[in-house]
Amino acid sequence: MPARYRESLLEGCGGRLVVTVDRDHCLLVYPLPEWEVIESKLVNLPSLNKTARLLQRLLIGHATELEMDGQGRILLPAMLRDYAGLNKKAVLIGQGKKLEIWDEDTWGDNQQLWLDSARADVGELPAALEELSL
Repeated sequence: MPARYRESLLEGCGGRLVVTVDRDHCLLVYPLPEWEVIESKLVNLPSLNKTARLLQRLLIGHATELEMDGQGRILLPAMLRDYAGLNKKAVLIGQGKKLEIWDEDTWGDNQQLWLDSARADVGELPAALEELSL
């Protein structure tokens, strides 16, 4: 973990993290207390809803608790590294209450796609975003 995240992670969760997969083929990294909130919401989704079950299987089923070592490193299991296509270089992206880990090449390819999409007409925003002031 980069130094700018390491100290707050040690203070906020004692370096205990949960890593899981994301539908965009990156890894999501949550401080343990934040993950517990997400997990609770996922568990309480309606079990007869196919999309809810898929999210539960994807996120909860792949959730792996890890602990930072004395150098602020985490050891990602091979299954998670394979899912995200992590080979040699990875990119760590801060996303508020979570972090994302991307393969460097995949991040670069997607970043250009997202920038192009942002320039195009993206359609209607959800109501909560329409009220957001940046």
